[in-house]
Amino acid sequence: QVQLVESGGGLVQAGGSLKLSCAASGSIYSINAMGWYRQAPGKERELVATITSGGSTNYAESVKGRFTISRDNAKNSVFLQMNSLKPEDTAVYYCNAQGIIAAVPPKRFDAWGQGTLVTISS
Repeated sequence: QVQLVESGGGLVQAGGSLKLSCAASGSIYSINAMGWYRQAPGKERELVATITSGGSTNYAESVKGRFTISRDNAKNSVFLQMNSLKPEDTAVYYCNAQGIIAAVPPKRFDAWGQGTLVTISS
């Protein structure tokens, strides 16, 4: 099994910054993509940013230029630096990781964290 634990959410004023962290643990052989998604009240979960093991990134248009995703492959961790935050960034942010479990035979996993709440006040 693979577990993801997020941290770093909280309440900040518009224009402020927050950094989210997520660490994966368990019987992990390798992690391919890691990413952040968010779900605002009354809305569907949406992609925020993803990053591959090689460092290729993808961002939602709404966060480009404000958010930066990064990862530490050695620690199976992914981070999201969020700057110039807006009230519309308010949501529960979820970490996601996709990879392969160290098992015989190996099998893929697609794991989610429990979510961390980010609230931006105007």
